[in-house]
Amino acid sequence: MSLRALHTLIAIAQHGSFVRAAQAVHLTQSAVSLHIKSLEEAFNASLFDRSRRLPVLTDAGHLAVERAREIVALYEGIASEIGGDNELRGRLRIGAIHTALAKALPPALATLAAEHPHLRINVSSGMSAELATRVEAGDLDVAITTEPVKPHPYGLVSTPLYEEGFWIIAPGSFVGQDWRQLLQEQPFIRFDRRAWAGRTIEQELRRMRLRVQTSMELDSQDAIIQMVSSGLGVSVIPLSSHSLQHLNHLYVQPFGLPQKTRRVVLLEREDRPLARPAAALAKAVQHHAPAWRPMSQTC
Repeated sequence: MSLRALHTLIAIAQHGSFVRAAQAVHLTQSAVSLHIKSLEEAFNASLFDRSRRLPVLTDAGHLAVERAREIVALYEGIASEIGGDNELRGRLRIGAIHTALAKALPPALATLAAEHPHLRINVSSGMSAELATRVEAGDLDVAITTEPVKPHPYGLVSTPLYEEGFWIIAPGSFVGQDWRQLLQEQPFIRFDRRAWAGRTIEQELRRMRLRVQTSMELDSQDAIIQMVSSGLGVSVIPLSSHSLQHLNHLYVQPFGLPQKTRRVVLLEREDRPLARPAAALAKAVQHHAPAWRPMSQTC
């Protein structure tokens, strides 16, 4: 039994097929099959029900995947645990929502690189719900996401990083108009409801009994801002106080009564296999994240 075979087993469980797992771990399909055969011989148990078109884990297979994730997490945490008094080593796989990638994360990663040059960092992007699932599956070590909104994966813990407010944005020509009327009468550019932030916006619209006329549904705040700036509609998006300073060409109003906010958090598995690198990342992001300040409505 090898560590690489355990990685292969985890990849099959995550991707649902030997073919996609082979692509994920950069092996041939025959090599993947050999890894699983070696594990089954070592465990003296069938890990997959091969009577079906796609591989389905047996009870023994589910247990093997669970233990494989624990073993891999422990192995990857060794380097950071023995790297010296304060030195962090090994690898930290980070997932992040787009707003974090564009704002607080780059300077935080620069700080980490300067303080811990032997810590290897991999970064990928996605929406909060997707990133949380990847942390749960062991594909990521940590993720910077919106605070979880139900339904969400269990077995995760979060560390608050910073807070953002939700804001109504409209073309500058609408300055002074009633924001409720704008939301109901103008084309509404909706923040993707697959994202936790999008669900929060939808829930607040319903609570306030505001019926909007959706014209677009996008998962990028920058794209939404560009659409609104071009006069194509109004929207509601989460923004930091720092980001608001660059939107003086738009009509901006707080969203919600009182204003809705969202926490951006660092998600980890409950067993915290990479606790020290994760804590160092959280500290760096908190240091570089701009403070959020509320603003009262003018209408």
